[in-house]
Amino acid sequence: MSKKLFNQTKRERLASNPYVLRVSEKSITYADEFKRLFIDQYLSVQSPREIFEANGFDVEMLGMKRVEQGADRWKKAYEKDGITGLADSRKVAALRPSKRSLSLGEDDCQARSED
Repeated sequence: MSKKLFNQTKRERLASNPYVLRVSEKSITYADEFKRLFIDQYLSVQSPREIFEANGFDVEMLGMKRVEQGADRWKKAYEKDGITGLADSRKVAALRPSKRSLSLGEDDCQARSED
């Protein structure tokens, strides 16, 4: 991950971009739509920097390292799984049931809540 941090002003500026879902001091979550758009434009021989800039991102604020790492991650995901590989997998992971064993107290609470 890039070492560039985003102060409140930068976070607000990034959050105003329609292709940003969330932004914290350390990271950005891009919309799946932007990832698909990125791949389409990349396949038409545009550079990652050009794509980010054309879609309203300030590359100097983001840092080229972050741009390049995102581009590499999305290209690999696309090569492996096609367009579906670009979807944010964290949405699915959050819905999986926990695989850890419940403690005795947690097990009792869960049993009562199901009644």
